[in-house]
Amino acid sequence: MAVSGKVISGGILGITAAFGIGVYYAQVYGYYETFTEGEVALTSIVSGAPTRIPVTEFEGIDADSSPIRYRACFKTPLSTAMLTETFTTLERSEPRNAPEWFGCFDAAQIAADIDAGIATAYLGAANFEFGIDRIVAIYDDGRGFVWHQINECGDKLYDGSQASDDCPERDQ
Repeated sequence: MAVSGKVISGGILGITAAFGIGVYYAQVYGYYETFTEGEVALTSIVSGAPTRIPVTEFEGIDADSSPIRYRACFKTPLSTAMLTETFTTLERSEPRNAPEWFGCFDAAQIAADIDAGIATAYLGAANFEFGIDRIVAIYDDGRGFVWHQINECGDKLYDGSQASDDCPERDQ
């Protein structure tokens, strides 16, 4: 009788461990797709529309499971002076952590550098998906990073409160 109890307990622990490993893999690796070509756009001060900028060395990841899983790293030849005079800069930005295996994107460092004025955050596209903005940070040396961030309309969507009149209509 004691042997079968041990076998059952071992089986339960084995199934639990396999399930945990499966969930971990799905969250960290499974849903993501990587790509080496992509476009980067910044919102023009004049037109208010996203405008593509030239980029090289593009690396990106994305997942269909969430609109805020997008991350990208790139380089651009454009100067900070030209960028800040032409495109909408942001006071508030919150780079999201990327999986460790996506080594070019260090959210904590990017956030610290934006706060210190070493990098500048730009609006890539507002509400490109309801409640989600695309944010771009660019350093003086041309290194750049892209992520998606929940905006005020998205905050209201997720906390259940009434969206303001400034929020666009939500597609159903």
